[in-house]
Amino acid sequence: MQVGELALALVLSAAIGLEREIRQKSAGLRTHTLVGFGAALIMLVSKYGFSDVLSERVMLDPSRVAAQIVSGIGFIGAGLIFVRRDAVRGLTTAAVIWLTAAVGMAAGAGLWLLAILVTAGHFVVMFALTPLVARLPHSKYAPSRLRLVYLDGRGVMRQVLALCAERHFLVGELSIEQRDEDRDPRTISVWMTVQGNGSVSELAAALAEIDGLLSVSGHDVNTPRP
Repeated sequence: MQVGELALALVLSAAIGLEREIRQKSAGLRTHTLVGFGAALIMLVSKYGFSDVLSERVMLDPSRVAAQIVSGIGFIGAGLIFVRRDAVRGLTTAAVIWLTAAVGMAAGAGLWLLAILVTAGHFVVMFALTPLVARLPHSKYAPSRLRLVYLDGRGVMRQVLALCAERHFLVGELSIEQRDEDRDPRTISVWMTVQGNGSVSELAAALAEIDGLLSVSGHDVNTPRP
């Protein structure tokens, strides 16, 4: 019975981790599998691991060991969340780690139906709600991420920053992607975060007119250089 509960935790947590691995998140298949598997083992130890020392004089609360999973998993979740300027990353992955631990706890406690239902609920949230969130109207004050591909040595970024300032957009996070050796070495890909009360699509269209800028893309825009 205990082996079956461990096996169930292994399968369910691996299924959740596989979804995270496919999406190339910071915590993937191995991390989620180990979290769920370990949580199930701790639950089993909490339930059965102290039976040999129990007596009329020795009484233990099995929930105390299990409760430490909730506290301990917070350290892993906190390590997955990072803040860079005004951008917060890793909240969803940290929440999934927490959910995976809960699935492992449920499996270890013998609540196999709840463990399966919560795992199924995870996939509903990730695959059904994600497209819905993308279609919801966004606040015009919310930051947007743009990916710029341009030719080096033409002063493109200087013109990009000047145009953003002209249209009253604040440029936040700016990061350069790792260059692809198979691509033209003169080509550079940059991710940048912009925030303003104007239209991001109109900004992207204006940026695409800059000489040397090959394409502008993002979550809400996709403007190739004509």
